Amino acid sequence: MRVTTRNLSAAEIGVIGRRLDRPIVLVGLMGVGKSTVGRKLAELLDTSFVDADEEIERAAAMSVSEIFERFGEDHFRDGERRVIGRLMHEGYGVIATGGGAYVNPETRALVNAAGIAVWIDCAIDTLVARTGRRDSRPLLRGGDPAEILARLHRERAPVYAEAPVHVTSDQMPHRDTAVAIIEAIDRWL
Repeated sequence: MRVTTRNLSAAEIGVIGRRLDRPIVLVGLMGVGKSTVGRKLAELLDTSFVDADEEIERAAAMSVSEIFERFGEDHFRDGERRVIGRLMHEGYGVIATGGGAYVNPETRALVNAAGIAVWIDCAIDTLVARTGRRDSRPLLRGGDPAEILARLHRERAPVYAEAPVHVTSDQMPHRDTAVAIIEAIDRWL
């Protein structure tokens, strides 16, 4: 689905940005563009951006893959929840989360209470193409990425749907997705 966005001026984006009183927290499957779109979104809103996975890696002094392998997913999700809580408390404007962060009920409750959750979604074939560019996705190891991503989408979509804002990214420029998010948040506010 192609999202049609208006060509918002910097002044219009600024007016919307001034209405924001909490961080925008991007959720969705790996590969939907949370980090890339998040950076563009923060730039447009003239606010700060942080990638939660990068902060987790910095705090743990190891990669997400290493954390998964050494300690397991439950341990990772607990640390992820704590890091996202810290980032929200520190006042970042846009936070990109890992694909499973919002699935955790405690993390989801935290995000919904103190942030604006935005579900970025896209087609499975787009996700497969995007995630195939790197071999750093622990959940995609040991199976067919298309099947794994389709299963994860089926399992997680009902949870992601709890986010009050939902946009589709597919094959559109990052700026268009960022503008679609700004417009959707404006309608939601």
